[in-house]
Order: sequence, then C-alpha cells, then structure tokens
Amino acid sequence: MNFPILTRNSARPLFSFFLFTCLFIVVGRSIAQDKAIQTTGDILLFSLPAAALTGSLVIGDYKGTWQFTKGALLNQALTVGLKYALNKNRPYGNGNRAFPSGHTSTTFQSAAFIQKRYGWKLGIPAYALAGLTGYSRINAQKHDGWDVLAGAVVGIGSAYLFTTPYQKEHMQITFASDAESVALGFKFKF
Repeated sequence: MNFPILTRNSARPLFSFFLFTCLFIVVGRSIAQDKAIQTTGDILLFSLPAAALTGSLVIGDYKGTWQFTKGALLNQALTVGLKYALNKNRPYGNGNRAFPSGHTSTTFQSAAFIQKRYGWKLGIPAYALAGLTGYSRINAQKHDGWDVLAGAVVGIGSAYLFTTPYQKEHMQITFASDAESVALGFKFKF
C-alpha cells in the first residue's frame, strides 16, 4: 500500500482547516456561554429577592419580611434616582443610565438581608450568587466595574440600614460544668 506523503506545503491546508475548526468550536461555545451567563444574571435578579422574601414568610418571620421590604424599596429608590440623576452611558454604546447596576444592587440587597438576618451560613451562597450577577452584567457589556461596585454598595447599604439579626429563641438557659465548678445561666434577648 502506498500512503500519500505529507509535505510542508500539502499539510498547510489541512492544518489550517483543523485550526479553523477548533477556533470555530471554541468561539461558538464561548458565545453560548456568554449568553448563558447573561441569562443566569437575569434569572437571579428575580429569584434571589424572591427567595429572601419567601423564606422569611415561610418561617413566619414577619418582622424580617417588613425589614426586607423597607430595604428593597430604599434600594430601588436610590438605584433609579442615581440612574436618572447621573445618566452615565453604558459601555460599548449599549444605552444610558448605567450607574449603578440595578441587577447588582437588587441581588446584593437580597444577599445582605439574608446574611445579616439569618447569618453567614446562608449569606455566603447568597453573596456568591449576587457576585455572579455582577459578573454577568460586566460580561454582557451592560456595565463596567464601577457600575457593579456602586450597585453592590447601594444594595448592601440598603439592607444593612433596616435589617437586624433574626432571634428565633428569645430566652435561653445555659449550663456548663467542669471538675471544680457548675454554672447556670439565663439569657434573654430583646
């Protein structure tokens, strides 16, 4: 059997075709991933506040529900007010009213509420999702880093202004002992 011998000149078109095919696959996936990241940020815009509000209602934390509502109203007022007052253009000519990022301020307000009201165990995942939302806005070329940072600051500040830690148990009796002593304690949170 005779196999064709590849020379430098005959291999060049084959190599170019292979390189083009690989590049097409990578770029195609990259574009699809960018769209998925943008869609994820859009979904989190609604799902993170819904989770915070619904969670407080489900456990009967009506004080927390009211605190979340006040923080959300202040957050939206500040965000929309700053957008109209400053009217900063979006990157790459994608419109105006970029500063601060509304997606980011909404998700960070929700994450900050969850963290301050219910603790870091729930707050860390909430902040991670809010951070993903901020990244999605930069990735979609709707905002720059300053827009996202300002949105995070407005959102966290709005939540921290109204949110207090959740106290499921207002009274607690504690007991401790060792070989030499015994201690009984009573703790009441107002």
